[in-house]
Amino acid sequence: MLQGKKIGFIGGGNMAEALIRGLLAGGVTASDILVAEPLLKKREYLVDRYHVQVTADNRDTAVTPVVILAIKPQVAAKVLVGLADLLPDDTLLVSIMAGTPCAAIEATFPNPVRVVRVMPNTPALVMAGASAICRGSHATDEDIVLVKEIFTMTGTCSEVGEGLMDAVTGLSGSGPAYVMTFVEALADAGVKNGLPRDVASELAIQTVLGTARLLQETGEHPAALRDKVTSPGGTTIAGLHALEKGAFRATVMNAVDAATARAKELGK
Repeated sequence: MLQGKKIGFIGGGNMAEALIRGLLAGGVTASDILVAEPLLKKREYLVDRYHVQVTADNRDTAVTPVVILAIKPQVAAKVLVGLADLLPDDTLLVSIMAGTPCAAIEATFPNPVRVVRVMPNTPALVMAGASAICRGSHATDEDIVLVKEIFTMTGTCSEVGEGLMDAVTGLSGSGPAYVMTFVEALADAGVKNGLPRDVASELAIQTVLGTARLLQETGEHPAALRDKVTSPGGTTIAGLHALEKGAFRATVMNAVDAATARAKELGK
């Protein structure tokens, strides 16, 4: 569906760059990508690195049938008002703005506008992201298929109802920070027990990476795989017992709860 379709970005930051890389890898030509970015150095970088089209004026993206809003929610009102009278009726708006409901975007425009909201996460920068999408009141099934095609180029993509987007934010949106904290703690524990820092870090990172791949490729439940490596009276069960005493799983669940609650507050 993307072949020959021009795609505009408003904002050229890290997530926009990740999507551009994915689109180019998926066969979209650089000449079909237009990025509106206020910073000259960033525009120059995008042209030099990816050979895409760039502009300093958001309004230039009105000529593209798909416009991806890769901006901060704080500037959304100003940007959208500037586009309100310019976008053709058949434009699809794809928003990756955290905490901004589809209805808030739709309300900016005098005529019905098709909106799909996306919550990506930072591993998209290495083509390993986890994204969730939801549709606005005017978005079509075809729009969902197209947006899924875009975001599967940088990882996985699932559709949920908009009422679940705050939970997505709390889990996968904020989740990389939880994993990074765990990796840091795992490496610190190795150092505490005598390992050199570089060795401890490499082992911790690869352990998490390999475990995630094992779960993904086998499709088995985490508990089933965990049982396979937990020998009676062994080292692993001793470590797991310590995690249970520290309420490890409850703490992770509380972190997702807290992030989800904060996302709901920001969306009001």
